[in-house]
Amino acid sequence: MRSEIIQNQDTPLYSISTAAKMLGISVHTVRMYERAGLILPFQKESSHRLYSQSDIERLNCIRRAINEDKIGIAGIQRIHALIPCWEIVSCSQKDREQCEAYRNHTKACWTFDHPKNTCKTRECRTCPVYKESIDCTKIKNRIIGITEKYESTI
Repeated sequence: MRSEIIQNQDTPLYSISTAAKMLGISVHTVRMYERAGLILPFQKESSHRLYSQSDIERLNCIRRAINEDKIGIAGIQRIHALIPCWEIVSCSQKDREQCEAYRNHTKACWTFDHPKNTCKTRECRTCPVYKESIDCTKIKNRIIGITEKYESTI
């Protein structure tokens, strides 16, 4: 009997060089995005990075923002910082008070350590906040939603 490997969008399959070739960019560029906190590749125990189809989609979104929309890395980091992670994962007020990502508006929540709140046991790569931000449209809709919610309270 042949065993079958079940794969989905999040299955880490591609080496960093394969991912870079698929996107038409250099390995250095992929690593730069990782250092900037824009992508969290799967890392094997050997520290080799593997990328899933979802990671490729995220990298494509980043590339479109840079090349078509003329948004720099710092701009993308700021956009990611605006994602209301505390609403997505239903943080309590106490968790929010202890969360650097809640107070900071320059980096995405997945770039911070979370030693004292509900996210301390979450793996950022599989967190709904990170996963939802793969799609640029979802980010925009989430920010619009929070803006509309805020405006309705004024």
